[in-house]
Amino acid sequence: MKNRQRQKDTLFSILIFCSAFAVNLLIQKLFTTQTLVPMIFVFGVFLISLRTHGYCYGITSAIVSVFAVNFAFTYPYYVFDFFVEESILSAVIMLAVAVSTSTLNSRIRDQEKLRAESEKERMRSNLLRAISHDLRTPLTSIYGSSSTLISKYDALPKEQQLKLLGEIQEDSEWLIRMVENLLSVTRIDGAKVEVVKTPTVLDELIDSVLMKFSKKHPNQKVITHIPEEFVDIPMDSLLIEQVLLNLLENAVFHAKGMTELTLSVSLVGDKAVFEVADNGCGIPDDALQKIFTGSYEKSAAPVDGTRSNMGIGLSVCAAIVKAHGSEITAENRKGGGAVFRFALEKGGEDDGQ
Repeated sequence: MKNRQRQKDTLFSILIFCSAFAVNLLIQKLFTTQTLVPMIFVFGVFLISLRTHGYCYGITSAIVSVFAVNFAFTYPYYVFDFFVEESILSAVIMLAVAVSTSTLNSRIRDQEKLRAESEKERMRSNLLRAISHDLRTPLTSIYGSSSTLISKYDALPKEQQLKLLGEIQEDSEWLIRMVENLLSVTRIDGAKVEVVKTPTVLDELIDSVLMKFSKKHPNQKVITHIPEEFVDIPMDSLLIEQVLLNLLENAVFHAKGMTELTLSVSLVGDKAVFEVADNGCGIPDDALQKIFTGSYEKSAAPVDGTRSNMGIGLSVCAAIVKAHGSEITAENRKGGGAVFRFALEKGGEDDGQ
């Protein structure tokens, strides 16, 4: 990664320097004037210092530019003469521009890193708070139900035994969903939030999501609307599957009164827009602004009286979509219910082959 960045910075520096040199040659030929030469090289040094990383490229370009001005654009031409006052002044100005711009650029990048780390730490803290609260309930329930079965197995009627076993199964499935979300977070919570994108066929992605969803919720029908044409999208398919599963399950658990659940994908320009919509009770207005922070369930009880991991699941969705260079949004529908939406860039024709 660092080698690739160095190559980009080196190529950019060479391109800007050659462009400045060529522009000065053109101006010298057309207008026979040398007054603009230092300013053009100073501007080139400024661009290099602004767009590259560290001080090396800016200072190097300043030194090379001083040599270029002295050699090609200062009389006597094509000889080095560093006793000319203009050359000394140009060297001082270019070095000052390079150092000051590189320093400012480094500070800006450091602030961006701190801001990104602060955002990651905030999400991590919200997740940990939610997890510490939500894991306790199913674990306590599993322990209590299993203890009752062990200690009173012969005395309990079969119906009561099946009820306790069903509660254990339900709590275990909930814990599995929680672990899947946490594993998704660990995949994107490294030093740099990046994902490995590979071209994924849209039809195959949707089929995989629906198959996994139907295994967990066989009685819940999902209406799908996807483009008929072939569409491939660069993504981490496992992570995006997790996003769509979280959104669908979120509707099942929290959209009270829902009779219709829809998963749709539409093509808008060079993007594929994913939407998961329901016609349930909608989202409280005071929760819309913080629904992706991981702290929603702390301030609002589940709408259907069941255990909630909405904040955790949706904060995971937001982190995954953000790692793909996009943003997820939530809003209430005019006819009732809620819709969650995010967009991913489509792949080129070559990617789909």
